[in-house]
Amino acid sequence: MRFYRLRALILPAVLGIVVSPACAQEHNHNHTPPAHTQGDAAYQAKRQQAMQLFGQGKRLEALPLLEDLVREDPGDEEVVVATAASLVRHAATLTDQQAAGKERLRAKDLLEKSGSFSPLAQNLLQLLREMPDGGDIQFSENPAVEQAMRAGEAAFSRRDFDEAIKNYSKAVELEPRNYAAVLFVGNAFDKKNDFAKAGEWYEKAIQLDPNIETGYRYYAEMLAKEDHMVKARTMMIHAAVAEPYNRMVWRDLRAWANVNHVPLDFTSVNIPDPVPSPKKDEAVFEFKLFPERPKDVSDAWRAYHSVRADWKQGGKFKQHFLKESKYRHSLAEETEALTAAIRVLERLRADIDTAEQVTEDHSLLLLLRLHQAGLLEPYVLFRLGDEGIAKDYDAYRTKNRGKLEEYMDKFVVPPAPKEASLR
Repeated sequence: MRFYRLRALILPAVLGIVVSPACAQEHNHNHTPPAHTQGDAAYQAKRQQAMQLFGQGKRLEALPLLEDLVREDPGDEEVVVATAASLVRHAATLTDQQAAGKERLRAKDLLEKSGSFSPLAQNLLQLLREMPDGGDIQFSENPAVEQAMRAGEAAFSRRDFDEAIKNYSKAVELEPRNYAAVLFVGNAFDKKNDFAKAGEWYEKAIQLDPNIETGYRYYAEMLAKEDHMVKARTMMIHAAVAEPYNRMVWRDLRAWANVNHVPLDFTSVNIPDPVPSPKKDEAVFEFKLFPERPKDVSDAWRAYHSVRADWKQGGKFKQHFLKESKYRHSLAEETEALTAAIRVLERLRADIDTAEQVTEDHSLLLLLRLHQAGLLEPYVLFRLGDEGIAKDYDAYRTKNRGKLEEYMDKFVVPPAPKEASLR
C-alpha cells in the first residue's frame, strides 16, 4: 500500500462543497439526524462548531468535539466520517506506533459501521482497508528517513507547515526518490497557500513516477482551490491514465465534474450475449466469415462472438501469449472482436436498406466513432477492463500514453466551462 494516500482528500472536501454520493456512482445514502438530535440545541451548536473546525482543516481541534458527538449520536453519518478522518490525522502525531495503529483501525471501524457512501468516506475506507492488520505504516526502510517522515507528519497534523517542510525536505535529501517525501513537501506548501512552490514539488513527484495518480490528484485539488479548473481537468485526466483501476481517481474526477456542473460520459457499447445453440451448453459461433451483405445488427455480434470463441476455444490465445499457460480475456482479443463487429456495422450503415439499424443506435455509433478516432483500445482498457484485460494496461500505457489521454479528453471528460468558452 502507498501510505501517503491516507492524507488524500477528495476535491469537494478541499472546496468545502458537498457532493452527492450519487455523483460518485455509488449507493446513494443521505443521512438525516435522528429526531432527538435535530431539536437538541446544545448538540447542534457543538456540531456546528466541530464541523466548522473540520472544514478549516483543524482536525485535531475538532476531534474532541467530534468524539463527544459520536457518543451522543453514532448515527450522525457526517460526524462519524469527520471523526474517522480526524483520528487518522491524530494518529500521525503519536510517537507510539502501536497506539497510532489502533487509532487508524478505530477510524476504519467507524467508517465501516457508518455505512457511509460519501466520497470522503469511501476514499478513506479504501485506504484503511489496505493497511496491515496492526494499522502500522512505513515510509522508508531507512531509519533516518522514516524518523524524518514521522516528524514531518506530526508537524503537518499540528498545522505547523514550516516544521513539516523542514522534516520532509530532510527525508528528500536522504532519499531523493522517496515519492511520499517529495509529494508531502508540495502538500505542506499547498496548505501554506504557497501555490507556486507547491506546484513545483507536485511536478517533481509526478516526474519521479508518472504512473502514480496521487501527485496529479493533489495538484488538481490545489488548482481547483484556485479556480483553475481547466488545468485541474488536465491533471485529473493524467491521474486516470496513471491508475485507471483505482476508484479514488474516479471519485475525484466525478467531484471535479460536479463542481463544474458538467456530466462525465460513461456511455458504453451494448454487447449482447452469444445466441444459444440448439445443442446444450454450446453457443453459435459458426459466423467465421463476414457475409457480403449482412442482414442486421445481429450479424455484427455473431462476428464478435466468433472471434471471442476463436481466442478462447480455438487456441488463438496460446498463439498470441506464448508465456501464459492459462486463458484470460485480453486487450488483443477484445479489440479484434470489436473490430470484426465494426466491419459488419460499416457494411450495414453503407446499405440504404440497413443503415437505419446503425444510425439510430447511439451505442453502435459510439463504437464506430471510437474506431474512426483510432481509440478503440483505450476504450477497451478503460470501460471493459476486467481482471484479464487489466493485465495488458501497463504495457499499453508505456507505448500509448497520448492515446489514453486523448480518449479521456474526447470521449469521457467534457471541457470545463471556462475551457468551453475559449473554444
